[in-house]
Amino acid sequence: QVQLVESGGGWVQPGGSLRLSCAASESFFSINVRGWYRQAPGKQRELVATITNVPKTNYATSVKDRFTVSRDKNTVSLQMNSLKPEDTAVYYCYVEVSSTPARRSDYWGQGTRVTVSS
Repeated sequence: QVQLVESGGGWVQPGGSLRLSCAASESFFSINVRGWYRQAPGKQRELVATITNVPKTNYATSVKDRFTVSRDKNTVSLQMNSLKPEDTAVYYCYVEVSSTPARRSDYWGQGTRVTVSS
């Protein structure tokens, strides 16, 4: 079915930058919310940043002023600056769409690993 393909993960030293991108396998009639979540070892998945088509953005307190989420057509990106070791996690692309006013569906990418260490 619908697939979200993530790219841009990898290793970076503290203070460095990475840019994550996510592309959907197909377009949608209505994309409500898209963005990024992350899951660190031994922790629950948490919201990093989301963006609606208004557009309105929402960031986790821990990444405010360092990360920037953006959208373009059926893609969503996350520019990560001033990375810290605590940003180490698997990052997941997320998209919420509406095929009809009464039907809402969530889609998740497979995840891309980000490691921040010296």
